[in-house]
Amino acid sequence: MRIALFQPDIPQNTGNIFRLGACLGISLDIIEPTGYVFDEKRFKRSAMDYFEKVDFKRHLDWNEFIKWVNINNFRLILLTTKANESYLNFSFKKNDILLFGRESAGVPDLVHNIVDSKLTIPMRKGLRSINLSSAVAMVAGEACRQLKII
Repeated sequence: MRIALFQPDIPQNTGNIFRLGACLGISLDIIEPTGYVFDEKRFKRSAMDYFEKVDFKRHLDWNEFIKWVNINNFRLILLTTKANESYLNFSFKKNDILLFGRESAGVPDLVHNIVDSKLTIPMRKGLRSINLSSAVAMVAGEACRQLKII
């Protein structure tokens, strides 16, 4: 299983997700461009010394990423507020990539149209979304539980 971030905007969230990936042994994919300079001081500070302890791959853009996904036979699972199926009712697989959109805009329609599954985190009505790093932790935790990772 892997976690992919589509053009992340906030380095602190990315840093927190790097730390999560390091602690749980989950590889990360960063789909560029990011909304910050990738080696920005704030990003490394939020990732702390976990930056060197996580397996990650940078993809120059969506097209490069999707080619890599297809070559490696991954199943692409989008987490979005625009889905009806709860992540709690989904059966995760080891070849899944959990894809999360930009904090400011999610993902474009072309991404929605190509993924294998779309899942959501159930929330109270009238609220927009859960913080990205919190959402990643929730879904990755459930996937790890199902797959008996860690």
